[in-house]
Amino acid sequence: MRGKNILPQMIEEGEHVKQDFKFAISDARKIARSVSAFANREGGRLLVGVKDNGTIAGVRSDEDIYVVEQAAQMYCLPPQDIEVKAYQVEGAVVFVVEIAAVGDERPVQVKEDGGRMRAYYRVADENVSAHSLMVKAWKARRNADGDSSGLLIGNNEQRLLSLIVENDGKMPIDEACRQLRTSRDTAHRTVINAYLMNLIDFAHDGKEFVVVAVA
Repeated sequence: MRGKNILPQMIEEGEHVKQDFKFAISDARKIARSVSAFANREGGRLLVGVKDNGTIAGVRSDEDIYVVEQAAQMYCLPPQDIEVKAYQVEGAVVFVVEIAAVGDERPVQVKEDGGRMRAYYRVADENVSAHSLMVKAWKARRNADGDSSGLLIGNNEQRLLSLIVENDGKMPIDEACRQLRTSRDTAHRTVINAYLMNLIDFAHDGKEFVVVAVA
């Protein structure tokens, strides 16, 4: 067991972009969504055995940690390695599950019912479905191994960047694609190319996913 002082400090932070409380572990797929969301953003941790209001309830069984491991290994693609630490406070045991950010190895997707694959992204204290175009751009970067030397800034990429700059540096993804006034496929390719060339990045403004100009 780890020392008990650090756990109350973690709980005091509440749930946020890098921390989530889990009282009951019963569905590996739901846990996989948290793993995906953290991995696709900045990394984070699950506090297993803690209620949403921060009350320490303790894990019900050591089996809980096997469900978390199953979530990371069997329901995430690619499978994710997690680090688990056990803390004890007032006789209750809490598992702290650390999930690393994967960076350019995104997306980490979840195997949903029916064989569907879906990537998640952490926004404040919630896990939301990542925008489909953002997922395509992540895959393109991963497959390109970071090499964008063969890409040239064309008129469409310049137009996209101008649109974003004129809109105070950010723009909803779907609106940016519409404003390009090209075919859907060309608009998507333009956004992906601009991302691969590090002209733009993706973010969430609290309401929706946006493209932002990279300074």
